[in-house]
Amino acid sequence: MIDPVALRSLVAVEAHGSVGAAAAALDYTPSAVSQQIKRLETQTGVQLLERQGRGVLLTEAGRTLSGAARGLLADMERLEAGLHGASGETVGTVRLATFATAYRGVVVGAIGRLREAAPEVVLRPDEIDPWDAVDAVAAGTHDLALVHNWEPLPLAIPDHLDVRHLGRDRADVLVHEDHPLATRRSIGVRDVLDEHWASVAPGSICHQWLQKMYADVGRAPRIAHVALEFATHVALVAAGEAIALVPRLGRGPLPAGVVAVPIVDPVSERTVSLVWRRTMTASPALTVAVDCLAAEASRDLRPLSGQ
Repeated sequence: MIDPVALRSLVAVEAHGSVGAAAAALDYTPSAVSQQIKRLETQTGVQLLERQGRGVLLTEAGRTLSGAARGLLADMERLEAGLHGASGETVGTVRLATFATAYRGVVVGAIGRLREAAPEVVLRPDEIDPWDAVDAVAAGTHDLALVHNWEPLPLAIPDHLDVRHLGRDRADVLVHEDHPLATRRSIGVRDVLDEHWASVAPGSICHQWLQKMYADVGRAPRIAHVALEFATHVALVAAGEAIALVPRLGRGPLPAGVVAVPIVDPVSERTVSLVWRRTMTASPALTVAVDCLAAEASRDLRPLSGQ
């Protein structure tokens, strides 16, 4: 009989492009993934992977099996979630993909809530950029994702995933207290056209939002510093080396000498959401994790219109 664990490894190799990346996503060793796929080849009697340079590709048979496996694994997941729901058991591990500021501002507090509400449910967070987080949930390497998108920049959600919007988070422009804009009640993008920015890396959603703000007025931002962590941006502002666009969620108290000025043209606002596979909707462990994350997020996020 074909091993479902090995099938998940095959699907992960196709989704992530290599045995090493699949192993990292599944929290296995590369050797374990390779052994599972060799076991599949023995069980099916066909070659599933082939070498290409220093990497691997799925053979035609491998792609056929992987495509069929996705449906089988989804059915098994739906069955398992339904059984747990019917039994009333709230146990298990929920693998969460989350972005950095939500990790600080939401997940840390939600872990405590979850421990009180369901002590036998373990939330295991990994810090992953929202686009990759959605892919991780869609591929089955994570159960749940806490994501954001700066409106109107789209975040594509596959049809087999469900979404729960938690609220909105705004960003402010941070400037040094001696900056001419520090005394303003609000600003627009035209007030900062010639400023030097601290930014996150190109390709991230936050970087794309900064680029779009300027593109709407026919310019490009002058990015003087690139750093992954907003804490570094704050430090650069405190030193008078740059200004920065930093979300409020997970930001914490600002150091002396740093002033937050709301930007209102355009309003820099992002929607924070939870995403999971529809096949897991009946899982009590997933449900309680979603509720604890939503309750913690409600402390700091602005409600959506109509809520």
